[in-house]
Amino acid sequence: MNTRDVAELRRAAIRLSVQFTALTVLLLVLMGALLYSIVAASTTESTNKALEDATRIDSPRDAPLGVFVSFLDDDRAISSHAMPQGLPDTSAMARVAATGVEERESLSAGDRTYMVLTAVGKDRVVQAAVDTHESREALSRVVWATAVAVAVAAVLAVASSAWMARRAMLPLAESLALQRRFVADASHELRTPLTLLSTRAQLLRRKLSGTETDLSREAVATEVSRLVEDSKLLTGILDDLLISADPRATTAQTAVDLVAIAATAVESALPHASQINIRLHLEDFAGSVTVLGSPVALQRIVTSLISNALDHAQTTVGVTVETRGSEARIVVSDDGPGFVPGTEKRAFERFASARSGSTAPDTTRHYGLGLALAAEVAAQHHGTIVIESTQPGGGAAIAVILPLARNR
Repeated sequence: MNTRDVAELRRAAIRLSVQFTALTVLLLVLMGALLYSIVAASTTESTNKALEDATRIDSPRDAPLGVFVSFLDDDRAISSHAMPQGLPDTSAMARVAATGVEERESLSAGDRTYMVLTAVGKDRVVQAAVDTHESREALSRVVWATAVAVAVAAVLAVASSAWMARRAMLPLAESLALQRRFVADASHELRTPLTLLSTRAQLLRRKLSGTETDLSREAVATEVSRLVEDSKLLTGILDDLLISADPRATTAQTAVDLVAIAATAVESALPHASQINIRLHLEDFAGSVTVLGSPVALQRIVTSLISNALDHAQTTVGVTVETRGSEARIVVSDDGPGFVPGTEKRAFERFASARSGSTAPDTTRHYGLGLALAAEVAAQHHGTIVIESTQPGGGAAIAVILPLARNR
C-alpha cells in the first residue's frame, strides 16, 4: 500500500475514533444529567417532606436533627435550641398570621442557606427551616463524579476506539492493497502477451497484403493458429489474475511438461526477438520434465523471464530445461549487463531498481513486476527462483527450481 493510501486510512481511523469518543462522552453527559436531575428531585422532595412534618410537631424541642422550628404564640416567637442567626423570619410569620397562606422561601443566614416553610398549624403560625448544605454537597459530589467518569471514559474511548478503528480498517486496507496489486499485476502480465499478439498479427497482415507472394494456405492457417493460441494464453492469464485477486481461491494443478511449456514460450517470443535483432533459442532436451502445477501460470513464469531477458540482452537469449536430482530447472540467460552484485533478493521485489558503481546513465537496472510475479508463482508451486549470474557485464541467468511431479 502506498503512502497516500496509508494516510487516507489513518485519517479515516482518526475520524472514527473522534466520532466514537464524542458519542461516548455525549451519552455519559446525558446519563450524568439524568442522574443529577433524579438526585436533585429526590433531595427537594426529602426537604419538603421534612419541612411539612416539622410544621405538625407540638414543641420546638420535638424538631428532628437539622430542622429548626419556631412558633408564633401570642405575638411571641418560640424557637428551637441553637437557632441559627437570622432565623426565624418574623416578617414571614407575621404575613402568614395575617393572610393564613403558607410561604416557602430560600433564606441565607450566616454562611448557610436554608429552605424555610411558614404555615398555620394547630391554630398558630409555625416556621420550619432546613439547612440545605448537605443536599448541595451531595449534588456537588454527583457533578464531580460525573465529570471524572466522563473524563476517564473519554480517555478510554479514545484508546479503545483508535484500536478498534485500526482493526476495522485492516480488512479495507488489505482489500485496497489487493485491488491496486491486481491492477498493477494485470497491466504488467498482459503487456508481454499483448505485444506478442500484436507482433504476430502485424506479421500476418504484412504477408496477406501481398508483400510475400509465396504465402500458402497452410502458412496462413499456421499463423492464425498461433494467434488463437496467443489469445488462449491471454484468457488463461486473465483467469489466473482473477484467481490471484481472491486469496480464498485455489488453482487446480495438473501434470505439466516444462519442456513443452518452454518451447511454447520461446515460439511465442520469437517474432518479438526477431524484430529487436535478438537471437532466442531453446536448448534441446531429450524427453520430458514433468511437474505439478498450472500450465498457464508456469508459462507466465517462462514468458516473463524471456521478456525480461529480451529487454536487457545484447545479442542472445537462451532457455534451458534440465533436471538435477529431485528438482526441475528452467534457466533463462542473456548476454546483457547482468545484475548488480548484492541485488539477488531485491531483484524479486516489486519495482526494485539497482545502480552499479558506474556513472553512466544506462547502468541502472529496473526490475518492475516481472521477476516479483515470477517468484510468487514459483512459490505457489512449492518452488523457488534464483539468480545464478550476478557479474556485471557477464550476462544474467535466472533459474526457476520446481519439485518434480514424482516428489510431490
